[in-house]
Amino acid sequence: MILEVDAGNTFIKWRYRQGNDAAAASGRWLTRDFSAASLADCPEVPQQVLAGSVAGVAFEQALSASVAAVWGVPVRFARTATAAAGVRNSYADPARMGVDRWLVMLAAWQRCGQACCIIDCGSAITIDLLGAEGEHLGGYILPGLRLMRQVLTGSTAGILVDRDIEVFSLEPGCDTSSAVAHGTNLMFSSLAQMLPRWLEQQQTGAPLLVTGGDGALFCELMGMGELVPDLVLEGLRWALE
Repeated sequence: MILEVDAGNTFIKWRYRQGNDAAAASGRWLTRDFSAASLADCPEVPQQVLAGSVAGVAFEQALSASVAAVWGVPVRFARTATAAAGVRNSYADPARMGVDRWLVMLAAWQRCGQACCIIDCGSAITIDLLGAEGEHLGGYILPGLRLMRQVLTGSTAGILVDRDIEVFSLEPGCDTSSAVAHGTNLMFSSLAQMLPRWLEQQQTGAPLLVTGGDGALFCELMGMGELVPDLVLEGLRWALE
């Protein structure tokens, strides 16, 4: 049994895998709250732990120490490479590409085996293009919904957000909190509506895979795309096995 871990800036997703099949047990933790005690949520002792992390060196050390203390097994961390599993990186220095982007490209190539576009809607929104031979054609990095709001409120003293807005709406806000939330929703929605037209110009008929915490909403707004919630986790086996 293999435990796969996807550690993002906000959440850590985990799941078990037996051979080629994802097991039923899965879950997530808040990244900031992770400790060895969190592993009690995992119902079985894994033979291996595979991880992809953009949460920083301190987290990687904490995860390794926790897994060693609780289960006595090492953690193998995926790293971005020049090439792997049929995909060729476009970066001159692959280490400068976030491993989450690399993992979703590896997983997408195994699923599609052809030119495709991958969108990961997490704390940041990443858009990456793969060509017909598995070559990375480049990509884009944008702030995600929550990050847009954090940057706006953290960088502008006169904007006071005093409550959370739970419902997704594009209506003009009649107070600052709703104006900020609905304004960032408008930017998010505009990207989703523009992207299909742009993708048609770039890669006619290419599959579009979407993942990340806001991926379902993005797919709904686009009216297209295949939602693959565990695309980062799927990429771990191709990076490490």
